[in-house]
Amino acid sequence: MAAAEGSFVKLIELSIPGLYVLESPVWGDDRGSFREWFKDEDFQAAGIDFRAQQANLSISKRNVVRGLHYSMAPEGQAKVVTCAHGELDDVIVDVRVGSPTYGRCEVVHLAAGEERSVCVPVGVAHGFCVTSEVGALIYLLSSPFNAALELEINPFDEEINVPWTISGEPVVSPKDAGAPSLRERRDAHELPLFH
Repeated sequence: MAAAEGSFVKLIELSIPGLYVLESPVWGDDRGSFREWFKDEDFQAAGIDFRAQQANLSISKRNVVRGLHYSMAPEGQAKVVTCAHGELDDVIVDVRVGSPTYGRCEVVHLAAGEERSVCVPVGVAHGFCVTSEVGALIYLLSSPFNAALELEINPFDEEINVPWTISGEPVVSPKDAGAPSLRERRDAHELPLFH
């Protein structure tokens, strides 16, 4: 199941500056499927310098809401995410003070076996909810996890008003459920700046 000649990762910018949907062909046969979901040369061609420093796997059940998380690391933290199993809605919120799209939310549906991934820029908040029985999200980080610099915003903040696509009671960690609002983070000067 080799990738066909000329396969590539196509980057399509969304309304938040630096946020891209990635599309790449899925090659399948009677054994299963294969897909290149990150290819450095295609990122370089689009002017994106992304160097993976850590890779994570998150497995969650239906109606789990994770996020909204962001990093205050001085070097920033971009992410490239894709769904490895099931289906989920990936949520990105621009929390960069001074951004022309500050407070804007984008939702990208991801499903295993489909051609879509997401490139999340430095300084935005990220989260997701699982819409299938079980969902697995894999992601590359441009800087390693640093607990002291990782912050969260309440996923149900009314100012952001994320349109979570859950079919029942949300399953949320106590830390996320008790997280400050976007306004509280801004008032405390705990948000990244737009560059």
